[in-house]
Amino acid sequence: MTSPQSEPDPHASGHGHSHSHGPAAPVSTHLRKVIAAVLIPFAAAVVVGLAVLWPGGAPAHERTGVGFDRQTESGRVVRVEQVDCADVNAGMPATGDTSTASGAEAVREEKGVCKKATVEVTSGDDSGREFTEIVQPDSPRQLREGQGVVVAYAPDAPHDLQYSVSDIDRQVPMALLAGIFALAVVVVGRMRGVMALVALAVSFGVLTLFILPAILQGSNPLVVAIVGASAIMLIALYTCHGLTARTSVAVIGTLISLLLIGLLGSLFIGWASLSGNTDDNTGLIHGLYPDIDMSGLLLASVIIGSLGVLDDVTVTQTSAVWELHQANPTMGARGLYRAGIRIGRDHIASVVNTLVLAYAGAALPLLLLFSIAQSSVGTVANSELVAAEIVRTLVGSIGLVASVPVTTALAALVVSSDRTGLGAEAGAPAPVRTGKGRRRKA
Repeated sequence: MTSPQSEPDPHASGHGHSHSHGPAAPVSTHLRKVIAAVLIPFAAAVVVGLAVLWPGGAPAHERTGVGFDRQTESGRVVRVEQVDCADVNAGMPATGDTSTASGAEAVREEKGVCKKATVEVTSGDDSGREFTEIVQPDSPRQLREGQGVVVAYAPDAPHDLQYSVSDIDRQVPMALLAGIFALAVVVVGRMRGVMALVALAVSFGVLTLFILPAILQGSNPLVVAIVGASAIMLIALYTCHGLTARTSVAVIGTLISLLLIGLLGSLFIGWASLSGNTDDNTGLIHGLYPDIDMSGLLLASVIIGSLGVLDDVTVTQTSAVWELHQANPTMGARGLYRAGIRIGRDHIASVVNTLVLAYAGAALPLLLLFSIAQSSVGTVANSELVAAEIVRTLVGSIGLVASVPVTTALAALVVSSDRTGLGAEAGAPAPVRTGKGRRRKA
């Protein structure tokens, strides 16, 4: 069998995460029909699923005034004055006991200098109304004059206590950062970058208009996640990489890997008795919508969270096999698989490490709390907060690892069974043909 490192070819590509290998060489009509026979029923099922489960918007509920479930308006800090904390009675009365964290904080606040901020409401029915906010010296959120803020409105509270500062208005820096990101993607990726941004917008649209409202309306989170993730996968991959056989193979490889992740996630979330109700936010969701299956919501997050990295792996592996075949059209399926899997091993090492570090970074404050408490590794791993992240990480990683041989094998079988001579069309020497088809080397 000819080695994949035979003669260099200008069309061959080395290992990397770039998916832009130029236009894919066309494949035979027969092969296109086979791929279409697999993907068209799948795409039709996704469309039917979207139509049946489409929620038509999130269900309304009476606001609780807790956490994110508060009525908010825009505001602006008009002026800030420094005052003695003892004069404004900020915090709890200090007892002089500094042996506890709360006692030491009370002493610091009583002896420190607080800020008295006057805030003006700039939106809503009470636009122009002013209220006072006391900022303690140890508060992580300090206010300055002219700063935009988000204010929470509690209509049932006494008049002087109806408004309070709930957060800082970060719309300008966030919008600027998003603009820089979009510009960088377009400048470097050009038309591919534009299509990637379009696919990103569609993905967020499916997430916010279908997945989240459908779950809130009581649909099975796992079914919603599978249908929504499949729709995102189809739209994103074909938008970014074109309607080609190469992309279709990546779609099939991604679908098989997502099914594996769903099965493993369902098994181990149930086996580990993970409820999915682990913090204030999930507790609030369960309180507002008690019919939501929180463990199913956890499984849905595993599937959706793994999709983005899966796309990268499957597209890269498919492109690698396609390029290897165009560089050496005489290679059979086994040789293409062996060459492609060598590239895949490097890819596995990088993406698994990326996924684990991404989840660890998101849970860093939680891990820090366990470190402060000097808990053992076994105790930390057994807690539901950490166990849920471990299951999420490991199930996703298993799906990623499995996607490499699955997608590589699919791509190798497809290009080696094609009848058009991809290498000849791509500029490589044409394989020898007989009356019965292409002659393959042993």
